[in-house]
Amino acid sequence: MAKKVGVSEATVSRVLNGKPGVSAATRQAVLSALDVLGYERPTQLRGDRARLVGLVLPELQNPIFPAFAEVIGGALAQLGLTPVLCTQTKGGVSEADYVALLLQQQVSGVVFAGGLYAQADAPHDHYRLLAERNIPVVLVNAAIEHLGFPAVSCDDAVAVEQAWRHLASLGHERIGLVLGPGDHMPSARKLTAARAVAGHLPDEFVARAIFSIEGGHAAASRLIDRGVTGIICASDPLALGAIRAARRKGFGVPSQVSVVGYDDSAFMNCTEPPLTTVRQPIEAMGRAAVEVLNAQIGGVAVPSEELLFEPELVVRGSTAQAPRD
Repeated sequence: MAKKVGVSEATVSRVLNGKPGVSAATRQAVLSALDVLGYERPTQLRGDRARLVGLVLPELQNPIFPAFAEVIGGALAQLGLTPVLCTQTKGGVSEADYVALLLQQQVSGVVFAGGLYAQADAPHDHYRLLAERNIPVVLVNAAIEHLGFPAVSCDDAVAVEQAWRHLASLGHERIGLVLGPGDHMPSARKLTAARAVAGHLPDEFVARAIFSIEGGHAAASRLIDRGVTGIICASDPLALGAIRAARRKGFGVPSQVSVVGYDDSAFMNCTEPPLTTVRQPIEAMGRAAVEVLNAQIGGVAVPSEELLFEPELVVRGSTAQAPRD
């Protein structure tokens, strides 16, 4: 412990025993190191909540989540808060397990950048536990109703409207959607917006998928078989899967099938063709999430409302004029 903080063992001992003669900064550094290393605080020090903030992510394979982690982690560090990254893995530690661990560490708050709060059919008891303990929480992107936490979201409706109008302006009339599971809230918002802008959207032009390249490939294959020429996807990996599906079927992208992604995550300008996508304003959203969380940590009453951020269509090489019949 002393080595990690860069102080003497005697200084650590004074902090742990609540003795005087230690500066506030050194005392906080020792307590933070205690939390990071996974040790329980002595009983007399547990009244001081740790300067740790849980940053819970559903995965790291989709580049959008490391991007959010970088922005949020940097903003937390600027405020003297230490992010504790919690990433779920299949068959590994669950989101509920991470919440239990973070509560044991007496974290100051938690930011969820994707997770079970976006799935209506998933278990949500661990969110209620956080609310009961009065732990400051911020959710990134669309959540189910009635959780009672503030949220920072990209406007899914505007994103779909931008993508749809772009494809329509290129002459596409048979436009399909590749979305996440039926209980996924951001996908539900995208579908509602697509039906509004389309006027009539046949059910066979909507395909559900797990969020992966393989999922996008399978879903887009079904849409292409049904005659779709323009595909709007709920994530960039889904869009990459859609491009792969079109090529496997012998269709050119974008000469015969146009594909639009969502997120504008890292390296989407380096794909072949470069991906047309709708950009989430990650920097602004991440910083806003930390501002809202920090206000709660400071005792400010923050309304449990959703801040909506405007997305931006980024036109690259995966969309073109609709093919002539």
